[in-house]
Amino acid sequence: MNFHRIARAALAAVILSGISTFSARADGFYTPAASEVAGRPGTLIRAQKFTPPPGASAAYRVLYRSTNGAGKPIAVSGMVVVPDKAVPQGGRKVVSWAHATSGVARQCARSLHPSLFTTIYGLPDLLAQGIVVAATDYPGLGGPGVHPYLIGVDQGNSVIDIARAARALPDAQAGSEFAVAGYSQGGQAALYAGILAKGYAPELDLVAIAAAAPPTDLKALIRATQDDPVGRVFATYAIASWSRLYDIPLDGVITKSVRLVVDNMAGVCNIDSAQSLRLLFTEQAFEREGFLQRDVTAMSPWKELLAKNSPGPTPKGVPVFIAQGMSDRIVRPAVTQNYVEKLCARGTHLTLVPVRGGHVETGPGAGKPMAAWLADRFAGKAAPSDCGAAQVQIRKGRSTTSAPPVKAVQSTIPLEKRFYVVDAQNDVDQEG
Repeated sequence: MNFHRIARAALAAVILSGISTFSARADGFYTPAASEVAGRPGTLIRAQKFTPPPGASAAYRVLYRSTNGAGKPIAVSGMVVVPDKAVPQGGRKVVSWAHATSGVARQCARSLHPSLFTTIYGLPDLLAQGIVVAATDYPGLGGPGVHPYLIGVDQGNSVIDIARAARALPDAQAGSEFAVAGYSQGGQAALYAGILAKGYAPELDLVAIAAAAPPTDLKALIRATQDDPVGRVFATYAIASWSRLYDIPLDGVITKSVRLVVDNMAGVCNIDSAQSLRLLFTEQAFEREGFLQRDVTAMSPWKELLAKNSPGPTPKGVPVFIAQGMSDRIVRPAVTQNYVEKLCARGTHLTLVPVRGGHVETGPGAGKPMAAWLADRFAGKAAPSDCGAAQVQIRKGRSTTSAPPVKAVQSTIPLEKRFYVVDAQNDVDQEG
């Protein structure tokens, strides 16, 4: 069987699999009655046991209450995995995991998919340490409503609230100490959860923040990925989500001939290889017909939304772990390097893990070191910092890609820990 026959077969499988309705797959669990939504954020609406992974004593799908960016109550789905280890004094620690982009349609909830455990990177190691892992689906994925893709407050609240909801499961026996962690879209969500936690959930004790390939500058992200097929898929998700969420017309934004393409792609998930293949086949229309008519990073209200949802500094005193793919063409090393420089300047205890490879490799590559780092924070070990003492000037250089150059800042990070280095002699950017 040649490549084209394989591709057609995979595409047909996806189309046929999409015929089953969301309600049939979800069996009503994910759809709350109107009277069930109101209530304190982080309280359970319902929980349903299902087969746990190795190293766990129980696993639950949960529907819980949260709050959107406008302060309104919403129902969000997710899952909680309970380790099979003894319960320590004070209760089990909790890691609230935020997943990578799975799509913007309701059926794209990770808790509905067979790979729900394998995409929580570091899960076996966290369970081995006796840590409860709670993983939100985010608003609008699984639960009702429009998914607020890359909207920081909405996602951050849902990450915090599932850590609260885990405490309501009797056999979880979860305490008040928790950490947030995530990859890609989830890296941004984890950063926002860390920023919001103290004010939003003062009864919880945030111990650490961990993020792999986090989008930290959405304007740079949109600009840098317009020449990349995968980047255009993610940009399509953002535009489709935000236009529905904020009732923003797409006239003059999307090329007219591909408006239906955008709508179709917004209905396709990005969880398994067949779905990804379908997205990339569909995306080829952008290469033929064009994609964005105008630069949305310079247009209102898009530019304001991009700025508003780019995470700021994390709370002082909370250690941070950041992993970055050295050849990532979606979340560019230059952008992440600029963000971590700012954290170092604030005195953040920052652990940096450069990962060989691109965006796809960063999540799995960061899993084990992230899990070990989180376990050390829960154990009370002093947080190390890669914000070294040597003052090295990073200056602007010519980039080998369309990624924006690093701004001129005083770096305190050792060379071997940097995600993006400018060669002072050759004035050429090195991205690993």
